[in-house]
Amino acid sequence: QVQLVESGGGLVQAGGSLRLSCAASGRTFSSYNMAWFRQAPGKEREFVAHITRSGDNPFYADSVKGRFAISRDNVQNTVYLQMNTLKPEDSAVYYCAAASLYAGTTVVGYPYWGQGTQVTVSS
Repeated sequence: QVQLVESGGGLVQAGGSLRLSCAASGRTFSSYNMAWFRQAPGKEREFVAHITRSGDNPFYADSVKGRFAISRDNVQNTVYLQMNTLKPEDSAVYYCAAASLYAGTTVVGYPYWGQGTQVTVSS
């Protein structure tokens, strides 16, 4: 089992940047595929990005491709989401998630979730 704690959210103007972090407990972080999702008020939770155990082949939602970058540090047990050129529509609670099996872009595929961190982008 793994516990996840997100940080780094906040208020930023459109066009700005933020870097989210997700710290994982336990010594088996490198055995988990990791992902970021987000949920805006009144909307379903949606996929943002995922990264494999080794950090290869990051994959992104079309809405963030070219602006966001997911990475991980298997020594620091942390996954990151660098968010650039932020838009008001990026405002949401951002969650990191973990799965020992490949889960792709599906919410139900990830059994482990953090508590979320709020990102608000002002226009």
